Amino acid sequence: MNYNFNSNKMFFYFILFFSTMISISSNSWLGCWIGLEINLLSFIPLISNVNNLLMTEASLKYFLVQSIASINLLFFILMKMFFLKNFEFNKIYMIMLNLPLLMKMGSAPFHFWFPNIMEGLSWLNCFILMTWQKITPMILLSYYFFNNFLMFIMILNSIIGALGGINQISLRKLMAFSSINNLSWMIASIMISENMWMMYFLIYSLINLLMCMMFFMLNIFYINQMFFSNIKLIIKLTMMFNLLSLGGLPPFLGFFPKWMIINYLVINKFFILTFIFIMMSLIMLFFYIRMTYSSFILNYIKLKWFKIKLKNSFFSLFNIIYIFSMLGLPLSTLLFYF
Repeated sequence: MNYNFNSNKMFFYFILFFSTMISISSNSWLGCWIGLEINLLSFIPLISNVNNLLMTEASLKYFLVQSIASINLLFFILMKMFFLKNFEFNKIYMIMLNLPLLMKMGSAPFHFWFPNIMEGLSWLNCFILMTWQKITPMILLSYYFFNNFLMFIMILNSIIGALGGINQISLRKLMAFSSINNLSWMIASIMISENMWMMYFLIYSLINLLMCMMFFMLNIFYINQMFFSNIKLIIKLTMMFNLLSLGGLPPFLGFFPKWMIINYLVINKFFILTFIFIMMSLIMLFFYIRMTYSSFILNYIKLKWFKIKLKNSFFSLFNIIYIFSMLGLPLSTLLFYF
């Protein structure tokens, strides 16, 4: 994909940003729906590429899935406006309203489209889909709460995200299942408070950004590409730190928000939920460690056609990534003293 940010692309990024602002600041459900539609129509031109069939297929799949979710959401919104004026907190209606939102952000049990679409995207679009596109549905999900239902969704996300990623060789699919697993933590954090969710989301987005930037710079899409011997050791170390941080291993930065969520869940006696979260995080860490450990142990010969040439601008960028990865160790410890 061409990464030159021309005026057309910048316009669509601008619309993408403001459509989210429209949705989360709207005081009516119809306004939220309009924001979601503008968001969809601005993201499709960014992911479609005439020269790449995978990207075109991904954009079509994304459009179909989001359209189905939007139709359902609009139907339930209109149903509320005309038929359920006196039944604002009807439990069945609240579940029905939550389902299209869960579908929009790729949550289990509507997660099947998410890894398939991720497979056809560039790393920049993968990052947007894993982070920015989840903001609006998450905020809207926090308006209506039905705890037992959302608890079931959290457990489902946690299990599917962990078990789905075990047999993957594609890094994009692996990151997609990682995102599904992290979604369960995000729903738990927004159940606690919006500030908690904001902190979790920012730290998760930062780690995701570092990972996607590294994969983009090295042009890596599959696990076996990490085993090439001409990838420097320092790059492999940085990759390992970021992956372990994403999995939530202490004392990395990614552990900090998870620790706070676990603390809250234990205080409020959600022991089974906490146990499932921790067990599934261990499975996530297992395949992160399997990836990085293999890349240290296995070294393929330097192939003639395989060259990694990082430009000077990339080198300075890589140094920034490395500093962030290393700072995660002391930062996560120091944050508890403030």
